[in-house]
Amino acid sequence: MVRFSTLLLLSMFLAGCGQLNVQTGTNREADERAIRDLDAEWAKAAAAKNVDQVVTYYADDASMFVPNEPIAMGKPAIRVEWTKLTSNPGYALSFSPSRVDVAKAGDMAYEFGVYSLMLTGPDGKPINDRGKYVVVWKKQPDGKWKVVADIINSDLPMTSPAAGPSSPAA
Repeated sequence: MVRFSTLLLLSMFLAGCGQLNVQTGTNREADERAIRDLDAEWAKAAAAKNVDQVVTYYADDASMFVPNEPIAMGKPAIRVEWTKLTSNPGYALSFSPSRVDVAKAGDMAYEFGVYSLMLTGPDGKPINDRGKYVVVWKKQPDGKWKVVADIINSDLPMTSPAAGPSSPAA
């Protein structure tokens, strides 16, 4: 009987340990709301061309994946990308998440959504880009959510490279 009681207590203890890192639905919902609120603030800062504030949403070791550019790794490189973007004379950006999903452990989340970006092209003509994005969020030791990966993907068709010299006729 003592052995059975010991096994029962040990089983209950181990089962409880397995639940320690799993958030309740309510906590996950609160985290999702927190991320959506951060997104709204981030989008306002981006629309206002406030690069200093925009960069605060990223973790120190975050990466940004901008189309046709090398990976921007770390806040200084991310600041450069945002500065280039917001300094374009035609710059206007809006984005909003379609879905936010918080991991059961409550330490990571991802979102995806759509964006609209207006820029002035090198030829002075307006560029109206639209596309989708994926953002990965990580809860920091202080409990705040920060972006660790920001991936941008245009819906516009790729432009073909300039035609090279024609090959001689055979």
